[in-house]
Amino acid sequence: MGEQKVTLRENDTLQAQFIDHLLQDIKALEYMLEHDMIETGITRIGAEQEFCLVTKDWRPANNADAIMKQINDAHFTTELAKYNLEINLDPEELKEGCFEKVKNQLQTLLEKANEAAKQHDSKVVLTGILPTISQTHLRLNYITERPRYLALNKRLMEQRGSHFHLHLMGVDELSIRHDSVLFEACNTSFQLHLQIDPGDFISSFNWAQAIAGPVLSICTNSPMLLGRELWSETRIALFRQSIDTRHISLALKDQLPRVSFGTQWATGSIVDIYKENISQYKSVLTTEIDENSFEDVKQGNIPKLKALSLHNGTIYPWNRACYGVGEGKPHLRIENRYIPAGPSTLDEMANFVFWVGLMKGRPKEFNDMPKVMDFRDAKSNFIKAARYGNEAVLHWMGKDYTPKKLFKTVLLPLAEKGLQNIGLSKEESTFYLQLIEERIEAKGGSQWMVSNFRNLKNTLKTDQALRLLTKYTYKNQIEGIPISRWDAIPTKKVLKDFTLWVGHIMTTRLFTVKESDLALLATSIMEWKNIHHMPVENEEGELCGLLTWTHVKKMKSEELENYTTVKDIMVKNVITTTPTTPISGAIELMKENLIGCLPVIQHEELIGIITIKDLIAFDNA
Repeated sequence: MGEQKVTLRENDTLQAQFIDHLLQDIKALEYMLEHDMIETGITRIGAEQEFCLVTKDWRPANNADAIMKQINDAHFTTELAKYNLEINLDPEELKEGCFEKVKNQLQTLLEKANEAAKQHDSKVVLTGILPTISQTHLRLNYITERPRYLALNKRLMEQRGSHFHLHLMGVDELSIRHDSVLFEACNTSFQLHLQIDPGDFISSFNWAQAIAGPVLSICTNSPMLLGRELWSETRIALFRQSIDTRHISLALKDQLPRVSFGTQWATGSIVDIYKENISQYKSVLTTEIDENSFEDVKQGNIPKLKALSLHNGTIYPWNRACYGVGEGKPHLRIENRYIPAGPSTLDEMANFVFWVGLMKGRPKEFNDMPKVMDFRDAKSNFIKAARYGNEAVLHWMGKDYTPKKLFKTVLLPLAEKGLQNIGLSKEESTFYLQLIEERIEAKGGSQWMVSNFRNLKNTLKTDQALRLLTKYTYKNQIEGIPISRWDAIPTKKVLKDFTLWVGHIMTTRLFTVKESDLALLATSIMEWKNIHHMPVENEEGELCGLLTWTHVKKMKSEELENYTTVKDIMVKNVITTTPTTPISGAIELMKENLIGCLPVIQHEELIGIITIKDLIAFDNA
């Protein structure tokens, strides 16, 4: 997540100082490019592995700090939420054996994380979105207590001026307001870095944009959020909306979200990409900066460009242009941010090898991208890939392709050629490219997760199904099995419960009525659907009453007039509970009050209902 010692823009003076440093950094970078001070002639690769921490019952943990302390390794860093950590892998020169080194280090560090997690009754899971994340885990008490994260949350909320609104439509629909940036923490990725020579940067960056949609189509791994089946790679839409600071207006404005694919092909140099970003996005954070980067570089010193790096770290393009300094040498690189974590380290490495192969196998006709491809085709491919994965129809060079056909006829041969260009052995390149081909022929992460979730939901509550998804994801990862070879989850499998709340077994698909509705209609619906308890809402959508099976019986016996409203007969003093109430507490509440159900309230809104039927089903599980 970048620089941790940051502050908010508390006054105009601090902001002016930061902007001055930002402009100095631009001038310094221009100077370095003009005087050939940026490293060339060598290519390095690198990666960042984000991962989730889960409890013994497969739900998000909140002990990242304790596990970080236990690990005690500089390769690890915190993330936004207390159930995430990140590994920064060492850069490797792109040559024979480099991917084997990356894989070995990744597996070693993940084993180290798993061993430390075990000491705290936790486990490490690689997945784009952890299936068991609930609204409870998106409260501010789950944010990592670091200045950067707290300042970022406060500033983005101020820029937004209201709650963030998330609306996603897939097979299911999710529409929810949230009061922090923690929805962003749901996203975990395997970020890839590739060093690029300055003279080839724009051509490489545009090529990276062009291939993003096709590459994503066979890497999708995040179809679930809050128990809803949404996009094949829900991270793409979720990340964009979770920190979208734009205001809704009556006027038509072409403002860009902080998470964006872009609007056009890049031109000029990397400096022009940075200038565009500074023009489009207000600075969010500041930090103390001692260097005068432009003066330093004129004296032959290599600056870190702290202001530019901080600003660049608060915007989130799916392909990010990066400047860095390694061993005293400045370099440029492209960061691929759209690949999800998991499903296994072998799958991640296959994605890495395939992407680098494509980047290095770029045909000459794509050196000047605007002449051969419309940018909107590249952007459209990316969105379609996120929505539909390997079932998308992609437009490439004037023709429509399924991902399977595009990969077999165009992209896999290009990747193979690129890997030959860098000297990777035939054996190693074939091994990883075959994993990609297997995934195209068999199944990917999203397909495995969706098919198993649907199957499990036939016999289990949502919470049980999501926890089993998480458990078997972990199990397959530990065994080192690539996703194309994952078996179906046994449908008769039941998990032991350690800590169980009302929110884990409540019914969320509710039938509700308005207090002004006719009682006859409401009780008829209850009879048709065999519903024994129906919540009643007022015109503002607030819970104001409850209908029970007793009311159905009264209506059937014609004790009430046909024009009687729900308000006339409903129970007005409704006893409720919250999603974080222990199951035992809900049982006691029902016994004490001799009632058969409890509406579940969160943030003063009705989100579910728990009944005796739910408790019996839970007890018999």
